Amino acid sequence: MKTLDQFDIRGRSALVTGAASGIGLAYAECMAEAGARVTLTDIDGEAAEREAARLREAGYEARAAKCDVSKLEDVAAAFDDHAAAYNGCDIAFANAGLDVGNGFWTPEGKRNPDGQIDVYEPERWYKSIGINLNGVFHTVREAARVMKQNEALSGRRGGSIVITSSNAAEVNEAIVGVPYMAAKAGVKHFMRHAAFELAAYGIRVNAIAPGPFVTNIGDGWVKKNPAAKKAWDELCPLGRMAETYQIKPLALLLASDAGSYMTGSHVMIDGGMQLGPIKPLND
Repeated sequence: MKTLDQFDIRGRSALVTGAASGIGLAYAECMAEAGARVTLTDIDGEAAEREAARLREAGYEARAAKCDVSKLEDVAAAFDDHAAAYNGCDIAFANAGLDVGNGFWTPEGKRNPDGQIDVYEPERWYKSIGINLNGVFHTVREAARVMKQNEALSGRRGGSIVITSSNAAEVNEAIVGVPYMAAKAGVKHFMRHAAFELAAYGIRVNAIAPGPFVTNIGDGWVKKNPAAKKAWDELCPLGRMAETYQIKPLALLLASDAGSYMTGSHVMIDGGMQLGPIKPLND
């Protein structure tokens, strides 16, 4: 098979959670641009529909659904609707996530009193785990359920599940909130277990682990706070935060047959952050 032919996903279908903005929207755009039929899901259903409409206006096949990934029934309904519309599901991106608060260090280089473990609000912990870890479980669970039916529905066996993890699963980041770090570490190991179990069904499970990307996570605090953007730029060995379009080629690799021998991989795309910060954070 020719190299570029392995990236061909025309005629396949993809569901993306958290697809109304940021990395999730980049995934949805990537899938549509490569010829897949896409369902954009998001807790903000109106925003998801706006983006799906924009893709349709550009000539792509896209639909939208409101979905709160912390609720299993929402996720199940989204996959059922997608499978009915597109005769199964070939690709699923378990992407939806949020950051409920800063870490113990501020971008300006000082201790953050609200981010200390001994005073951290439990509600923020529960909310983060509910979306960032439980939401991934719900999405992978329902994707696996539908993908096991693919051969009967479409004649294509298996599928590809891609989870958005984080370099926070691998390294300590003082600026990032503690529940986000814990959730992403859990996501990494859950991904490996899911890949181990689902390989027998031809379902591949991998994770993309982004580093500092400019997105709307944390209520878009990096976009709103020049000091935060500057701090991340200075910490990164490549000297800059990434834009979401830069994640698209990796997403296509893992979603397509180009990644057909990849499962259980936790792929870093973080500008070298796993190598360590250029400027150490000290009191």
